[in-house]
Order: sequence, then structure tokens, then C-alpha cells
Amino acid sequence: MAFPYLQQPSFLLASLKADSINKPFAQRCQDLVKVIEDFPAKELHTIFPWLVESIFGSLDGILVGWNLRCLQGRVSPVEFSIAMEFLDPGGPMMKLVYKLQAEDYKFEFPVSYLPGPVKASIQERVLPDSPLYHNKVQFPPTGGLGLNLALNPFEYYMFFFALSLITQKPLSGALHVRTSDCAYFILVDRYLSWFLPTEGNVLPPLSSSPGGTSPSPAARTPAMHFASYGLHHTSLLKRHISHQTSVNADPASHEIWRSETLLQVFVEMWLHHYSLEMYQKMQSPHAKESFTPTEEHVLVVRLLVKHLHAFSNSLKPEQVSPSAHSHATSPLEEFKRAAIPRFVQQKLYLFLQHCFGHWPLDASFRAVLEMWLSYLQPWRYAPEKQAQSSDGQARCVSERWAPFVQENLLMYTKLFVGFLSRALRTDLVSPKNALMVFRVAKVFAQPNLAEMIQKGEQLFLEPELVIPHRQHRFFTAPTFTGSFLSSWPPAVTDTSFKVKSHVYSLEGQDCKYTPMFGPEVLRLAQLITQAKQTAKSISDQYGESAAGRPFLSWLGFYPSDTNHSYSTNDLDEMGQDSVRKTDDYLEKALEYLGQTFRLSEAQLAQLTLALGTTQDENGKKQLPDCIVGEDGLILTPLGRYQIINGLRRFEIEYQGDSELQPIRSYEIPGLVRMLFRLSSAINHRFADQMAALCSRADFLGSFCRYHLLEPVLATRHLLSPVGQGRSAGCVRGPRLSLRFLGSYRTLLSLLLAFFVASLFCIGPVPCALLLVLGYFLYAMAMALLTERGKLHQL
Repeated sequence: MAFPYLQQPSFLLASLKADSINKPFAQRCQDLVKVIEDFPAKELHTIFPWLVESIFGSLDGILVGWNLRCLQGRVSPVEFSIAMEFLDPGGPMMKLVYKLQAEDYKFEFPVSYLPGPVKASIQERVLPDSPLYHNKVQFPPTGGLGLNLALNPFEYYMFFFALSLITQKPLSGALHVRTSDCAYFILVDRYLSWFLPTEGNVLPPLSSSPGGTSPSPAARTPAMHFASYGLHHTSLLKRHISHQTSVNADPASHEIWRSETLLQVFVEMWLHHYSLEMYQKMQSPHAKESFTPTEEHVLVVRLLVKHLHAFSNSLKPEQVSPSAHSHATSPLEEFKRAAIPRFVQQKLYLFLQHCFGHWPLDASFRAVLEMWLSYLQPWRYAPEKQAQSSDGQARCVSERWAPFVQENLLMYTKLFVGFLSRALRTDLVSPKNALMVFRVAKVFAQPNLAEMIQKGEQLFLEPELVIPHRQHRFFTAPTFTGSFLSSWPPAVTDTSFKVKSHVYSLEGQDCKYTPMFGPEVLRLAQLITQAKQTAKSISDQYGESAAGRPFLSWLGFYPSDTNHSYSTNDLDEMGQDSVRKTDDYLEKALEYLGQTFRLSEAQLAQLTLALGTTQDENGKKQLPDCIVGEDGLILTPLGRYQIINGLRRFEIEYQGDSELQPIRSYEIPGLVRMLFRLSSAINHRFADQMAALCSRADFLGSFCRYHLLEPVLATRHLLSPVGQGRSAGCVRGPRLSLRFLGSYRTLLSLLLAFFVASLFCIGPVPCALLLVLGYFLYAMAMALLTERGKLHQL
């Protein structure tokens, strides 16, 4: 993509562009380091946009840049180490950023590449609620193409860095890259550790000017008039707009402006792709997705969530509670308390809601699941976690975390109900799906957590005389003496009001709340119990089929799949180890669910019986639950669950013309088609003669009928009454079928027979005569037995 300022003549820019084509990567980086050290900011500001784009790629995804998402140390160690050193928080690139920051340069960023809700609100001249965009929007010049943001160098750099995770698509021919090993993922971790430190303060910027530091961005005069964003949502950040002239009055706030900017950029670019209004529209089945996150995207967000928990939990003990707040508290400590509830909570909730509702029903959902579980367990990242004794039992969740659970109630309850809905639609016999159910059940079974969640639900559901309106926030107006986060309001004593405010702010005033401790979990326990029995049944069938299958079936002399049916579960291919893992996961998950929801053994046994797990006298599973309608069998909801989870299935066999059935994987397609044309020509040419032979009552007639007539279709078992009338008149005359010669097994068997014969010094012709003679003897015996069986049936 081209920028207006890149069209200005610059010898330095032209020289660097030429070097980017002609010089190797290591040499280019060395030259860039020297340029950054030697040239003044006046020259460097002309190359800065080009340099950022050449590193992270263009916003339209056409230019790849350094391809940090695929750069790994074990594959390209030299390029990896050079790139990481150049882009390190204390490296040359950041020195360039701070050098330009000191001169107060601004760079234009197109609004059209911002996340959907932000772009839509700005285009409608409604100011987004994040202060990241305040006083930055500019009208396009006459004849301009669109709105732009005027960003300082640090913001511009971070915008490109964060958006490269979304705009840059993996190369089509690239090998699978482990996300945690790639340069981009490691850089995100380094930036988070540098700008959101869990110990000490944020390191001051590395200034290139002697004795000077980079100033924080000054307040700007509004470039365009905006309507107030969301009048129903009067938040602390919204009031910041009307007090913007005094935001930077306190010099103490300057030390964390980079931390605030980094977090806001990451949250806005990675999470703010869905608004509450957009999420409500997406509930329609006809709605089209505006943005689809990838598994790599989710893994990076999980890294952000984990670090934010560690960052917030590194507060000093006396400053954990808002009531202990004093004006002497450093801005960084205030920022630690405000980071998750003010910036992350709502956007992460909508992001997770979308993933739970639209992510494919496969094992890749594990990334979303682990990110969600990481957010639900801030105690895992608390400094005192190692001080708790661990004797193999799950640690009890301290009452200290009750406010977090209550203020994030929907993260626990609404998303658990969403996961429940997904689990009921997946194959729980699959080991990967069983593992996900086990992980969720284990997390929610931690001692004291279920009680905290249940108490939060009770606080929300308890009746009250006046339902609080959404605009009646529990935050009081602060006094802006420093950063917009510096003045934190006193704690609200009405816990019920706080929980209700949380729910209404995320879901809207007219939300329909589904309790987590409801009857839906019984259905999951039902299917887990049945899935365990199905895994055991598959294991038994696997053992029986492996032990009882004759050796000749592998050579094609024994019908290995007489009905041409196929297994619907991956356990048949994965073996006994996967069956054992699945059984262990499901057994533990059922145990944890019983602890969380207080399910007794009697309840679980009753659920098993209600699902209909009884078997018939032959030991075979019954058909899926269904009813007989006018057009045949109709599956009930229970029957659909049984089929989806592999609990039961219809015995399906091919009942059409055997010559026209699809070519199997064990057949040679070209040879099968050639043999079909040959047999069709023979049948057409000698149809009358074959009919005359089959009508004879002597042995020759029996012999021909055995080879030229197939079983009458009307005698086959029909699972649906729909085809009974049509199949009655479908009786075909005698015909020759040569399709068996197109099977790999048949040809392999013939080759093996000729090879064994050659070991006994028997030539090909005598071997073929022996095979024909043996088959004729076998066919004569089968013809006699077939005719005798028919006489007994009469």
C-alpha cells in the first residue's frame, strides 16, 4: 500500500529500498542499525513508515515483510536471532521509535484497516469508548480517500505489530509452524514483560538525545465533532473526553503511557472485532461472519490473558483492594487494578461468545477452551500460589477471589452453558473431545469455586424493588489529577448491585439469563455415561474382529465387509490406547461434574437407564431412537444425539444394482470400468442363451443359476418401508459379473498363488489350470448346497 509521505524525494529512503532487494538480510539489519544511530530524526521520520511496513507487512496483506509468524530459531537461527535483537524492546527499532517520539512526529494510519466496530463508529462520527482513538481522527483532505488517525511513532509501530497477526496470512506452501516457537509469539511475550512488568516499574525509554527522555503524547485539539458514544454507557473513560485538557497535568502519569498504549492496542486489534450490537445480530442463523479468528490468533490472546493475570496479581498487598487506595499510589499500581476490568473484560467476553458459537466442532476448539480456562483461574498466576501446600489434592480457591468470580460471573456461567451446548453436539467417544470435557470439568470442580459461582448467581437472581438501569454505573466520577486511570472510585458495598451491573453491561438490560446450575448438565452427564459404554463396546468389537478374522480375509477369499458399511468413529483406527484414554477422561469428567453439581450415584444410574442402554439378546446394539412416520423412520432428538456421538447406528447395506455401486478404495477404477463394459457386452450378446440355461432343472441349470443370478432384492432386509413397493418389481435376469477381478485383493491373491506354485516348480499355465479346476469343484459343491437349501425352504 502506498502512503502520501512515501512519495516525497528522499535519498536515504531510495537507498534503503534498493538495499532491501540487493543485500542479504543480515547486512540490511546492520545498515539499519547504523542509520538509526547516525541520522537525525528529520531524516529518519521519512523512512519510518516504509521500515515498519517492510518489517510487519502491508495492512492489505500483499507485502509479507519479515514474516515473523513463520520465522523460527530452529529453522533459521541466524535470521531469527538478528530479527529478535533488532525488534527487542531495548533494541534499535525501539530506539528509532523513541527518537522520533521526542520530536513529536505524527504518522497517518487509515481508519479502513481498524477492527469492524471501531471503523463503523468512526465513519459514523461516533467516538469509540477507548481513549486510544481520542483526538486522533482527522478529516481527509479535499479529494481524499478516507479518514485517517494521526498516531505518534510508538502507537504507529504497535498498530502495525498487532495487526500483522490478523492481516498477514500464512504462506500456502509453508510447513506447519508451532506458534510458541515463532518470532512473533516470542516478541509479544517480550513486549508484555517489558511494558507490563510484574516486578518493579516500567523501564524508561532509551533516549537518543543526551539527557532527554521521550515525552508522553500531549493532548490535542479535537479534529472533528463526534456524537457521544453510547449514552446508555456513561463510563469512566467516557468522562475522560470532557476532561481531556487536564489528563496530562500530572507528570507522574507519563511513566505508564506506553504501558497503557500497548495494552489498548493489543486489546483493540485482537479482541474488539465484535460489539454488543453486532453480537446480538450474529445470533441470527443467516448472519455472515465479519471476522473469523484463527487458532494462532487465539493462542496469542491466551498469552495476553495469562500475562495480564500475572501483571494484575503483582499488586502490593495493601493496594489490592480499591478501599485501600490513596493518592500516593503510583500510576502503575492503579493501572494494574484497572487493566482487566476496564480494558479487557467486555471485549474478551464478546470474543469468547463468538468463538463458542461459531468455532467448528472439531479438536481445534482446544485453543479457545484453554484461553477461556486461563482467564477463569487468576489464582494460578498469583505470586502466593507456590506458598500453598500441594499433597496431590486440588487446591481450594481462596475467598479472596470471590469478588473476581462475581464481577466476571458471565465468564463462568454463560460460557459454561455455551460449552455445554457444544459438548452435546460433539462425538464424546473421540479422545480429543473427551479431553476437552475433562479439562472443563476439572477446572470447575476446584474446591470452593462452585460455591462462589452459585453465590454470584443467587446475587444476580435475587428479586429487588427497582432493577438498576444500565447507565446507573457503580463508578463514581473521579477527580482527574493524573492519568485517566489514576483516580479509582471507592468500592461498592452492594454486592448484588455490582453483579447485576456487570451482567447488564455485558448482555444488555433485557438479557435472558440461563443459570449454570440447571438441568442441562444432566444431559451432559447422560451422554458421558453412554459414551463410556460405547467406547467399551467399540473396544470389545475391535478385539473380537481382530481375533476372529480369518487369514484368508486379508487375501480376498473371505468377505471382510459383506454389507459395505463403514465405521463412524475414529477409535477403530486409533486402537486400544485411545479407547483407554477416552474411558479415563470420561470417568474423571463424570466424577468432577458430580462434585461440582452434587450429582449422586443414584442419579447417574437413573440417567443411564433413561437413555436406553440395554442391549438385545444377541449382544448387538439397538437401532437409534426413532418413530415411524408416513415416509418411513423419523429420528427423535435422542436418536440424533445417539448417532452424532456414535452411540448407535443403522445397519446400512447397499441394496441397488451391485454392478453400479460406487468404486471402492480396494478396487482399481480403470480396470473396474473396463470389466463392466466387457461384462455388459457379453450379457447383451448372450442374454437369451443365459436365460435358457438358468431355466433348466438339471445340474447345469443349478450351476448357471449360482453364477448368473443374484439374490432377489425383495428378500433383503429393508430398514425403511419407503422402498418396499419399489423393490418388489426390481428383479433382474441372469447376467455375468466380472467386477471381482478389479479388486486389489483378488489380483494380489492370484499373484501370491503363482508365486507359491513357482516355489514347487509349477509353471504359470499348469497353475492356472489347477486354480480353474479347484474353483469348479468349489462351485459345483456350492451349487448343490444352494439348490438343496432352496428345497428345504419350500
